[in-house]
Amino acid sequence: MKPPSIRRVGVVARFASREAVRTAAELADWLKRRNIAVELDEACLRARNLTDVAPFDPATRYDLAVVLGGDGTLLSVARTVLPGVPLLGVNLGRLGFLTEMSRSELYPTLLRILAGDFEIEERSLFDVELRRADGVHSSRYRAFNDAVIAKSALARIIELTIQINGRLMAQVRADGLIVSTPNGSTAYNLSAGGPILYPALPVAVLTPICPHTLSLRPIVVPDQATIEVTLETEQEVFLSVDGQEGSGISYHDTVRVTRAEAPVHLVRMRDRSFYDSLRDKLKWGG
Repeated sequence: MKPPSIRRVGVVARFASREAVRTAAELADWLKRRNIAVELDEACLRARNLTDVAPFDPATRYDLAVVLGGDGTLLSVARTVLPGVPLLGVNLGRLGFLTEMSRSELYPTLLRILAGDFEIEERSLFDVELRRADGVHSSRYRAFNDAVIAKSALARIIELTIQINGRLMAQVRADGLIVSTPNGSTAYNLSAGGPILYPALPVAVLTPICPHTLSLRPIVVPDQATIEVTLETEQEVFLSVDGQEGSGISYHDTVRVTRAEAPVHLVRMRDRSFYDSLRDKLKWGG
């Protein structure tokens, strides 16, 4: 995909990080000195008492959105910005699979981006709908990494029915189930024994959490499929989306997962690949 020219930039920082807030203010000044319109999230504006910078609005069409923090900050922004806005993640957290660079690489990389030396990579989003058993009420979410159905800490094992495109796939007794995008395959899915997926693959992976039957293994299905998971036990269960939002699930409620129409656009540098990130983050050597 052809990179856009950069004329308007939104900046979002992890407010709990002093380094992120400070870097956001410095970045806003750096961009303004290059005659680029910049908007900063309101929490940073208040923290730095900036009155000469407009507030960031996720409903605005930016040429670039810079996200300062960790993967969690990028996840929250990715679910809310307009489709097609390129996101550049700067890792100020720990592992940082989604973020493209460290703080020390920010300005050299931005100079390359302003010169058009970058690529846009599409990552899929999932629409997640919690349908209540009464057939009337429902809740809707957007997942960039995963939707997780899991029992509470002290609850007994739960039972789930999984259907793919209306056909029974399995009846599961486990601590829960992860429905992950390829993007989220290196998150909770990986910790639970699921496979690492190349992020551009048009698939979803279903990974049971501590299944009662050892033959029940993670399975990869096309992301054009409709995935439906129904709770078959009366106990405390929770739906968590990207680890940031969700709701309690009751007996015979169904979680429906489908691929969202519009993908997330991530900025990637041409000299860095997904495999480079795996070697670096997972210490594979080389």
